[in-house]
Amino acid sequence: MTGASSENHWAERCLANMRETVSLLAERAPLLAEMAEYHLGWTGELTGQDRYRGKMIRPMIAILSARAVGGETAAEAAVPLAAAIELLHNFTLIHDDIQDNSPSRRHRPTVWAKWGEAQAINAGDALFAASHLALLHAAERGVSPQVVIDLIRGFDATTIEIVSGQVLDLQFEQRQDVSSAEYIGMITGKTARIVEFAAGGGAWIGGAGPDLSAHLAEFGLALGLGFQVQDDLLGTFGAASDTGKAAADDIRRKKQSLPVLLLRQSAGPDDRERLAAIYHRAEIDPGAVTEVLELMGRHEIEAQVRETVTRYHDRAVSALTATGLGDHALGPLMDLTRRLESRTT
Repeated sequence: MTGASSENHWAERCLANMRETVSLLAERAPLLAEMAEYHLGWTGELTGQDRYRGKMIRPMIAILSARAVGGETAAEAAVPLAAAIELLHNFTLIHDDIQDNSPSRRHRPTVWAKWGEAQAINAGDALFAASHLALLHAAERGVSPQVVIDLIRGFDATTIEIVSGQVLDLQFEQRQDVSSAEYIGMITGKTARIVEFAAGGGAWIGGAGPDLSAHLAEFGLALGLGFQVQDDLLGTFGAASDTGKAAADDIRRKKQSLPVLLLRQSAGPDDRERLAAIYHRAEIDPGAVTEVLELMGRHEIEAQVRETVTRYHDRAVSALTATGLGDHALGPLMDLTRRLESRTT
C-alpha cells in the first residue's frame, strides 16, 4: 500500500474498533451513544466528510510508531490503543467545549449546544469509560498482560496530565502575567502528553525496548508541542471556514495563548497598556478583537509563532532520526510531521 492508502487503512481499522466500543453505550441509555456518535462525526447533517470526525492524528501516531518498530503485525496490535487514545481525546473535547463556552466544533454545534451542559458532561464521562474498554481489547490482539498493565498506567497518568493542563489553561484566563515557561508547562500537559503517550505506547506495543520507546516518546512530545502552538496560531489567525470555529476565537475567550504572550514581549509600553486594558474587560467585543489583531500585525506575531512551530517540528524530526530506524520505517511518521507543520485546520 502507498503511504496515503496505508494511513486510510489504519484509520478505518481504528474507527471500526471505536464504533464497536461506542455501540455499547446504547445498551442502557441510547442518548449516550447518540451524543457520542454525533460528536465523533458519525451521524447528523453533513456526515461522511472527514472534517466532521476529527483529524485522527493521535491514533495514527500510535499505529505508525508500532509499525515503525514491529511492522504490520505490531500495527494491528496497536489498533485498540489507537482507538482508546482517540476516544480519550474526544472525552476531553466535549468537556473542553463546555468549559470554554464554545458553541461550535468541526463546523457543527457542540454537544452541549445541542443537548445542554448536563447531558454533554454525561457524554464525555461515557467516552472516558469507553476509552478504557477499548484499551483492554489489546489483550485480545496478543499483547501481553504486563504490557497492557503498563499501557493502562500510562493512559491514566496521561489523563491526569491533560486535566491538569486544562485547569491551568482556565486559570491563566484570569491572569496577565503568565510566563513563557508556565505556558509551555500548561500545553505540555493539555496537549503534548497524549501525543507523547501515543508514540511511546505504540512503540512499546511494537516490542521496542526502553531506549527506542523513549526516542519515539520524545518525538511525540515535540510534535505535540508544535501541534498546540499551531492550534494557537489557528485560534488567532485561522479562517473560520478552515477551523470550524469563530475567527480569532482565542482572543474572544481571553486565552493566554502564545500569540498573546509574544505580543506582550514584543510590544512597547503603550501597546502593552492597551492590551492589558482590553483583557481586563469582562468580555472582548468584536471591535476589541480587531484591535488586538492589528497590534499583532504591527509586531509580526504570526511570523514569530510560525517560527516556533518550525522549531518544535525540527526537534521532532531529530528525535526520529535518533532512533536509528531506517527510512522505510520512519517515512510515514516523517510525512505526517511535515503535513502537520502546514495544516490549516
